[in-house]
Amino acid sequence: MACVFCNIARGEMKVNTAHQDNFAIAFHDINPQAPVHVLVVPVKHIESLLDLQEEDHQLLGHLHAVAARVARELGVAESGFRVVINTNRDAGQSVNHLHLHLFGGRAMGWPPG
Repeated sequence: MACVFCNIARGEMKVNTAHQDNFAIAFHDINPQAPVHVLVVPVKHIESLLDLQEEDHQLLGHLHAVAARVARELGVAESGFRVVINTNRDAGQSVNHLHLHLFGGRAMGWPPG
C-alpha cells in the first residue's frame, strides 16, 4: 500500500492545503485536535525522525520554518502554538512518514500526553 502522505505530496489526494513548495506540503488535519491543526509533511519520504540522514538536516529546518509561516498566516503565532513530531507507535505516530503537527487556537496544557 502506498504512503498516504506521499500520495498527498504528489497531488493524488485532495487536502485543504495551507502551504506547498518543492520540499513540503502543509495541510489541515482531517481529525483536528485543536482549532488549528495542520500537518507539515516533507515531499521526500522519510519514515520518522530516526530515519533522518545528514543531508536531511536542512529539510528539517525548512519544515519548522513552514510551520512558523503557517502559524502566522492562520493567526496563532502571537497567542502561541505548539509543534510536535511523534516518533513510532508509543508516541502516537500513525503514518510512517515524518510529519510535524502544528497546534494552535487554544491554550495548551503541560505536560503533554
